[in-house]
Amino acid sequence: MLKIHELREIIRLLDQSSIQEFDLEDEGTKITIRKGAVSPVAYQVPVVQAAQAPVVEQAAPVLAVPSVQQVPKIESAPVSAPVVEPAPLTGEEGYHKIVSPMVGTFYSKPEPTAPAFVKAGDKVKAESIVCIVEAMKLFNEIEAEITGEIVKVLVTDGQLVEYGQPLFLVKAE
Repeated sequence: MLKIHELREIIRLLDQSSIQEFDLEDEGTKITIRKGAVSPVAYQVPVVQAAQAPVVEQAAPVLAVPSVQQVPKIESAPVSAPVVEPAPLTGEEGYHKIVSPMVGTFYSKPEPTAPAFVKAGDKVKAESIVCIVEAMKLFNEIEAEITGEIVKVLVTDGQLVEYGQPLFLVKAE
């Protein structure tokens, strides 16, 4: 069965693509995702059967999800709210953060026996590959996007990372 972060990643990737409909069947569970039109979404829940009991499958309630085009636009006047800035984290102020562009598994090296792409103290250029984030069996190389020196690696090899989670601190040049 899919984990919630895997389902969120599938939805995010479909939202960025031109695919209009996506079907996935895994271990007796079927998921259908459609973009653009209002249609019922059905979830089929597998039922564990007891010994000698007949197999009964139940479907979860059908939910209708409105499409983005049908949500009315609400006009409102701008509201000025006080700007509250979070207190800087000790030791991290003044450094650029390289963040994860997706949910996935962080890998510091291209293969288990190879050396790490970067470590604290290494100089990087904007196009330097600093790590790999695996999402749905795809290995995505992450570039530094800034020239500078790696100050700190914030995650460990094999750790699950979230979208926007800081991976490295870089002292910009």
